[in-house]
Amino acid sequence: MTDNGGKSADDKPTVTLPGMVEKIIPSQGPSEPEKAQIAVQSADDLYREIRIENTLQDAAGNAVSLKKGAEVDVTIEAEVESTTPKKYPKDGESAPPEEKE
Repeated sequence: MTDNGGKSADDKPTVTLPGMVEKIIPSQGPSEPEKAQIAVQSADDLYREIRIENTLQDAAGNAVSLKKGAEVDVTIEAEVESTTPKKYPKDGESAPPEEKE
């Protein structure tokens, strides 16, 4: 178990984005793992794809791999100290829905 100073993972700011496995990239040798290329659907076009090692764990702790076409969630998580409050423009410019009048 990791000591995180008494804070739970729920205390960290997060965003979860939908993604889809575009392709599986085979291993190029024994030292190179198989990779899954994931398209993050709401990312900018030039930065949409990420590649990760194609090894996950199921609920029982068994190693599993993603399949091409699989829908996935990509979660970005940061320490509170690594973030700043978002400042929104005034005079009718875009603001989050809960702040719009």
